Amino acid sequence: MIHKYTLNGFHIVLDTNSGAVHLFDPAPYDLLDYLDDHVPAKMPAAAKNALSEKYDDSTLNEAYRELLELQEKGQLFSSDDYGKFAGMMKDAPIKSMCLNIAHDCNLRCAYCFAAQGDFGKGRMLMPFKVAKAAIDFLIQQSANRHNLEVDFFGGEPLMNFDVVKQTVQYARSLEKKYNKNFRFTITTNGMLLNDDKINFINREMSNCILSLDGRKEVNDRLRVCPDGKTGSYDRIVPKFQKLVAGRGDKEYYVRGTFTKHNLDFTNDILEMERLGFDQISVEPVVSDPQLDYSIQEEDLPVVFKE
Repeated sequence: MIHKYTLNGFHIVLDTNSGAVHLFDPAPYDLLDYLDDHVPAKMPAAAKNALSEKYDDSTLNEAYRELLELQEKGQLFSSDDYGKFAGMMKDAPIKSMCLNIAHDCNLRCAYCFAAQGDFGKGRMLMPFKVAKAAIDFLIQQSANRHNLEVDFFGGEPLMNFDVVKQTVQYARSLEKKYNKNFRFTITTNGMLLNDDKINFINREMSNCILSLDGRKEVNDRLRVCPDGKTGSYDRIVPKFQKLVAGRGDKEYYVRGTFTKHNLDFTNDILEMERLGFDQISVEPVVSDPQLDYSIQEEDLPVVFKE
C-alpha cells in the first residue's frame, strides 16, 4: 500500500509497509495514479496513453524504470506483513494520546502547519463526548500501564477550555478506579490566558508549551491576529511571565520558530532569557521553499554558526 500527496511543492510517496518515504519528480508521481498494488514489468498502456501528451517517451520510460527499481528493492508496493504482527500490535498497550481539542485558532501565524488552525478542514471544536470516549479508549487499551499521558493540542486548545477542564476532571475521576495516573500537557499561544486558566494549567498540566518567537519585531512579523496586522507579543508576554512564575518546579518551555527573517535567532533566545524564561526551544521553520520566510540551502552556514 502507498500513500501519495503533495506538500510545499514536494511530491511525497509513503510506502506504508516498509516505511520508505520518497520524493518524486512529476513523471513517476503521476504514473502511480495508473498502478494499483504493484508495478508490472511493462508500463500499462492506459498510463502511457494518458501521460504521453504531458511527458515524452524517454521521460516516461525513465520514470517507470525508477518505480520498478524501487519495487525490486522492497521500497515501493512492498509486501504487507501486517498479518504476522497483527495480534502483537492489537495487544500492545497504549500509553499516550494527543487530542486535537480545537481545529481553530485566534492567531493567523504565516508559517502554521495547521493552515492557521483548522487543518484545512473547517473550524470546529471537539465536543466533550469525543474527548470522553478518547479517555475511555486510552484506559481500556493501556493494559497494566499505570502512567498515562494526554496532550491537548490544536489549533489553540484554550478556545475549547471548558472541554479541556471537563476532560481532565473526567480522567482524574477514573484514576483510582483503574489504578491510573494521568499526566497532562498543553500547547498554547497565550492569547486567552487569564488568572483562571493560568491557575488551572499550573495545577493540572505537568508540562506546558508556550509559543513565542523571541524579539517583539520577530514575533509580530509572522504571529499575527486574524486582521493580518496586529501582533501578539505585547498581549502574551506578561501572561507567560505570570504563568511561569507560578509553575514552581513543574516543567514548561517557551517554543519559538526561526525563519529566514531571523537567522540571528540567538538574539531571540537571549531575549527570551531576558524576559525570565529559562526553558527554551527554538526550531527551524518547515515550509514551501518558495515562501519569502523559508530557510534556503545558502542560509545553512549562518544557521550552523548560530
